[in-house]
Amino acid sequence: MIVSKEGDMNKEEVKAMENAIISALKEIYDPEIPVDIFELGLIYEVKIAKDGAVDIDMTLTSPNCPVAESLPVDVKNKVEGVPGVTSAKVNIVFDPPWDKDMMSEEAQLELGFL
Repeated sequence: MIVSKEGDMNKEEVKAMENAIISALKEIYDPEIPVDIFELGLIYEVKIAKDGAVDIDMTLTSPNCPVAESLPVDVKNKVEGVPGVTSAKVNIVFDPPWDKDMMSEEAQLELGFL
């Protein structure tokens, strides 16, 4: 879910930034599952402030995920590369715990769950 606080940005700018952030997140893959983290449902919430600061709540497929330290850094760096984003903060959360039902239909189809 993407939550925007338009403030100084018009609706077109906000929508463009939202789309660019989603595109950036779709470039990051879980190393154990050949699906991007957005379609996997690992991104719970993205908040965009009017100054371009982005706050992301995300989870991992498990608390013992082998990329628990590097994946949030990848997300932060990728989102900070989006035009208009002034900073990005990634919060790892485990509530609710991730399960395969959080994946998009596209991801479930690709992995043979549908």
